[in-house]
Amino acid sequence: MPCNANDIKPYNILILFISLAYMAITLDITGVLQAAAFWVSNKGGDNTRKLFFYFFAMLTILSIVLGNDPVILSGTAFLVYYTAATKLEPLAWLMAEFAAANTSSMVLFVGNPTNVVICEGFAVNNAAFTAYTILPFLACTVVCYVALAFQFRSDKHLPRKVPNTAKLNAREVLRDPFGAWVGSFILGSCLAVIIIVSFFKVDVWKISLPFALAKLVFDLVWDEYRFRTVKIGSTGDLMEKELQRAMSMPAAPSEGDSTDLSTSITLRPTSDSPTQSPAPSVKSAKPIPDHPRLFLRQRAYLQQKQSAFVAHFPTLATALPRLPFALIPFAFSQFILIEALSHQGWIEVFAHWLTKATRGQMHPTIWLVGVLGVLLCNLAGTNIGATILLTKIVRAAPGFSNQSTRAAAIALAVASNIGAVSFTFSASLAGLLWQTILKQKGITIGQSTFAFWNMLPLGVMTSVGLAIVSAEMAVLYK
Repeated sequence: MPCNANDIKPYNILILFISLAYMAITLDITGVLQAAAFWVSNKGGDNTRKLFFYFFAMLTILSIVLGNDPVILSGTAFLVYYTAATKLEPLAWLMAEFAAANTSSMVLFVGNPTNVVICEGFAVNNAAFTAYTILPFLACTVVCYVALAFQFRSDKHLPRKVPNTAKLNAREVLRDPFGAWVGSFILGSCLAVIIIVSFFKVDVWKISLPFALAKLVFDLVWDEYRFRTVKIGSTGDLMEKELQRAMSMPAAPSEGDSTDLSTSITLRPTSDSPTQSPAPSVKSAKPIPDHPRLFLRQRAYLQQKQSAFVAHFPTLATALPRLPFALIPFAFSQFILIEALSHQGWIEVFAHWLTKATRGQMHPTIWLVGVLGVLLCNLAGTNIGATILLTKIVRAAPGFSNQSTRAAAIALAVASNIGAVSFTFSASLAGLLWQTILKQKGITIGQSTFAFWNMLPLGVMTSVGLAIVSAEMAVLYK
């Protein structure tokens, strides 16, 4: 499949991803994800296994629509608070959340920057991308859940009953219902239009950017209206407050149990007993040293202006620090480094090796590119670097038929998403974000722990996902 070197446009990928991230993050700010989590918690009741499945399904669905980053931002914080409040061991829930969020991002081409690289590099239609990946996604999701449920089957990780449970008020954490409706409509409309115009070969950033600007204008106008009419609610952590309120209320004892479940909680992760398997450790925060402060008047003035801006435009003030601006220099550096490899002739060398190893045949290409994709996520500067590198290599491979090239593209799409559920946090930007949030919340999951619990889900997802891709290609090109 001939592809020009200019087919992959970094600015297209970055504008698209940041535009969608703004719409997803501002939707999250309304409290819709936290409300969904509270609703799922109420549905699951005190049955831990049912609750584990419900949360996994909820995170999967939300990640398909919103992408993995917004879900990891809100989902991780919620699960830290929730597991502490209910006195559950957090490791199983956090690992399941990370796996669900990253696996689900393979469905829509906008779910992950790597998907956009593949669609651009291999000229895959956006709607066709979903058609190719939906079956591998379903298979990977099922086997991932089975693997997680199997390895966390002990009562230490998933007891039969939730130790401390209560009815949670989902409406309490929905800060802005009207903003949630508008945000959902704008994001949904944007995704629908992007899929439609993909048939006309229009650069997707030309669609996502106007929608993001429209959402920005709405946020400014709506915040201005709420500020003037005193309708902006509390800016505190409503999720934590509601968990504290609910879990502190007296709960009716279950049948045959005379123990009073009323308790007053401190939202700090705890570990009751050591285990033989790796587990997260909790570190207390160190006090910040009191350094002499310079320019006190200027600092006070800036802090006053910042506080006024946050009070006036809370949506924008909250969203800006959460936008993935760090992706811009990172992605450009990856493109530059791989272009340097190409300039020095290494891409052509690797491409010839790929042709010799697979003989240009479709099924060996699927498995070799897929396995290499998973491994290189850990070694080539996250899954973004691995995807850019393998895209260049496959496109340069001599003697590859259109069928083999397309098969390699879909195998790489599967590998670059499940490859985030891997052995190192740096296998994806989502992994680094997840690790950072946990450290901020006082939970430290070590590298060996992360690799240990991801080993089984990653192994079964790689095997099953690539097998489904092979079956798809066998049917399409028989």
